[in-house]
Amino acid sequence: MTTTPEGNGPTTFASLGVADDLAAALSEEGITEPFPVQALTIPDGLAGRDVCGKAQTGSGKTLAFGIPLVERSGGTDAGRPSGLVLVPTRELCRQVAAEVGLLTAARGLTLVTVYGGVPMQGQIDGVKRGADILVATPGRLIDLMERRHVSVRDVTTVVIDEADQMADMGFLPQVHRIMADIPRGNQTMLFSATLDGQVRSLVTRYLSDPIRHEVEAESELVDTQEHRFLAVHHMDKAKVVAAIAAGVTRALVFTGTKRGADRVATALKKEGVRAAAIHGDLRQSVRERALGDFKTAKYPVLVATNVAARGLHIDDVDVVIHYDPPQDYKSFVHRSGRTARAGESGLVVTLVEWDQVEEVQRLQRASGLHYEITKMFSNDPRLRDLSSFRPERVTLKTGSAVDLSRRHRGRRRRR
Repeated sequence: MTTTPEGNGPTTFASLGVADDLAAALSEEGITEPFPVQALTIPDGLAGRDVCGKAQTGSGKTLAFGIPLVERSGGTDAGRPSGLVLVPTRELCRQVAAEVGLLTAARGLTLVTVYGGVPMQGQIDGVKRGADILVATPGRLIDLMERRHVSVRDVTTVVIDEADQMADMGFLPQVHRIMADIPRGNQTMLFSATLDGQVRSLVTRYLSDPIRHEVEAESELVDTQEHRFLAVHHMDKAKVVAAIAAGVTRALVFTGTKRGADRVATALKKEGVRAAAIHGDLRQSVRERALGDFKTAKYPVLVATNVAARGLHIDDVDVVIHYDPPQDYKSFVHRSGRTARAGESGLVVTLVEWDQVEEVQRLQRASGLHYEITKMFSNDPRLRDLSSFRPERVTLKTGSAVDLSRRHRGRRRRR
């Protein structure tokens, strides 16, 4: 149960200063108790303070900024929103809009999403009808700004969500372009899994005397995750995934390349598994249909590249499978974070081929997951219930400072 920072009893949204109509809208969705990052940040957001929020993925960051954003938005002219949320991906744009939309509907505000990969005219029409709050990816928003369909001159509250992913994907120049048009003195809230490096430069440049809130954790990995590391043969990998998927409702499988995602989805279908792929080369409509089918369990397996690893919330993902081990620890954390969200439990399985052992052990050392890499074939009965299988703990040699983003030089490349 969430408690006040002073420990004076349970915290409710009302006790944080959230208006009755918004608290009621949340309650109707079964959201009655704020998560720690919400309890920490909402009062300062409602007070108009600039806020930096850092917490584990899936910890409730969207409502942490969404509630103050809705409370402080409204009364705008067509094409001139008062609230703006910048997000790095199309999927996250839709995700944020869905969560914040619960609140805007209760308040009678309009919310419009703006992102690439779909025809622009529908978004232009939506903006012209009026948009109190705009949730946008940077590139498409700049397109609309330059065509004079949108002005950010009246924005009073701006949120930069998943700021570290903005930096990773090279979107900071676009963010700077947009922020240059927003008048100084507005409220700025920045939320991110990390607040260092290039993200720190955003904080320094655009936030004024910010309050920083961080939900501390012993590890960047969610503590309700269970991890298994399986030594597998390259030719047996798809069958291993099929065996794991047979024992769960939803499995999210990550590959290193777009071609790999298509190839694995095809291989799983040959094994009788209903699977769909999602990656950046697919049309937005195809991606949305695949996500929708996965969420409804029409397709119990979704094979994805890192496009789905950040910011995308899918309820009740039972297992995340690293079909190809991620290139660095940061990707490992964010991919793994698609399960065990919001306090739920989840399983993360990393498949390891003979020439990937060294790099996976580097990931294990970085994450403190000192588990044996257990050899399994696709006919192993343990695959249907890996949560019940308890791997041996091992002592990993402590290496010298290693750049975890560097691939093992001896590893063969696959496409």
